[in-house]
Amino acid sequence: MGLATCRAGKVFILYDAERLCDAAAEVPPGPGLFDPEHWKNRGRVIGEAPGRGASLFLAAGSGREWVLRPYRRGGLVARLSETRYLWTGLERTRAFCELRLTADLHRRGLPVPPPVAAAVTRHGLTYEAALITERIPGARALASRLEERSDEALLKEVGRTIRRFHNAGLDHVDLNARNLLVDERDRVWLIDLDRCRLRRPGNWEAANLARLERSLIKFSARDAMAPIQRGYEER
Repeated sequence: MGLATCRAGKVFILYDAERLCDAAAEVPPGPGLFDPEHWKNRGRVIGEAPGRGASLFLAAGSGREWVLRPYRRGGLVARLSETRYLWTGLERTRAFCELRLTADLHRRGLPVPPPVAAAVTRHGLTYEAALITERIPGARALASRLEERSDEALLKEVGRTIRRFHNAGLDHVDLNARNLLVDERDRVWLIDLDRCRLRRPGNWEAANLARLERSLIKFSARDAMAPIQRGYEER
């Protein structure tokens, strides 16, 4: 799998040509690929994810489903702009960085959604961005699974999966119970790599786990952390 780039006016696109071809999305790599109205007008929006940014689930063609996620700011800075980011160079944009990182981890066989494309629209000193990845069939957020049952084997698999990513050097800055997905076979996936990076071993690993624990407490699943930790520490 290789990534290619193209440009249409002020829009820069990084994409996996093979995945676009396989999906038969009937949209060439251009701005229309990232336009929610394009998909809505063709009746191909099949769902929407919760959370900031309102990611859309798309019927891309050939039985494939995609997730279209626009980048949205949170916190106080969102009062200035929810969608604009400071331009410091194309390869430093959040969308290009995330897609390249996702592609790298996917090539290594780590459980991340296969990358499809990223778009960056420059507006002088600022830019807007969006990302498309393949949707994991039947996957649900760990937070949702924990509302139904707490399975020791599953939670240990969560821990083992996090360890795999840490062994690869991934510092996931927003490791929480919504960014861990569980598919129909109880395989665990990690999503939302925005602002994440590869690092040498360090204190960030414990910080990732602490963030996950705070998330579990928020979802009234404090007891889930112990089996996750046991899975994480397995050798």
